[in-house]
Amino acid sequence: MIDFFVKGGFLMYPILLCSIAGLAILMNKFIQYKKILNEMGNPLQGEKAPKSPVLLPILQGIERGCDEKELSVIGTRQVREIEKGLSWLSLIATIAPLLGLTGTVTGMIKAFMVIAESSSVNPSMLAGGIWEALITTAAGLLVAIPIHIGHHYLEKQADDIAFILKEIATSLYMRRKNGI
Repeated sequence: MIDFFVKGGFLMYPILLCSIAGLAILMNKFIQYKKILNEMGNPLQGEKAPKSPVLLPILQGIERGCDEKELSVIGTRQVREIEKGLSWLSLIATIAPLLGLTGTVTGMIKAFMVIAESSSVNPSMLAGGIWEALITTAAGLLVAIPIHIGHHYLEKQADDIAFILKEIATSLYMRRKNGI
């Protein structure tokens, strides 16, 4: 495995960094979203609001007598906080294959430089550049594909959380407005 990494050239280091950062963000957000969804439960089944830290600013806003627009701003702020980090996943999923493609180009440049500098070329002379081209391409794709899938899954989870937040806020606001 280390041999492949070395043969992939210097661009394998940023691809590895993308892999580590992407995996760390994915795991962190997955755990965070699972926790939030468990804390919020099924919001409209019971009479009491769920005790979730994500809901706390909304509950405080309702207690202070905020109107719908103010609650909307508070809710939007909470959703933006929840979505923090997702844009990094999108960036990593975009950059990783581009780094792989750059490795393809640099590897092919090396292979053609060998051809240009030698009067007789044997296949083993070209192998280094071709190795670099193929390995970095594969590595970039192997990093980007799962990160891209994870990003879309987490976006769906964030949308679900945002919908539940809006549902709870609207329900509690209407209860308070109607004196219930």
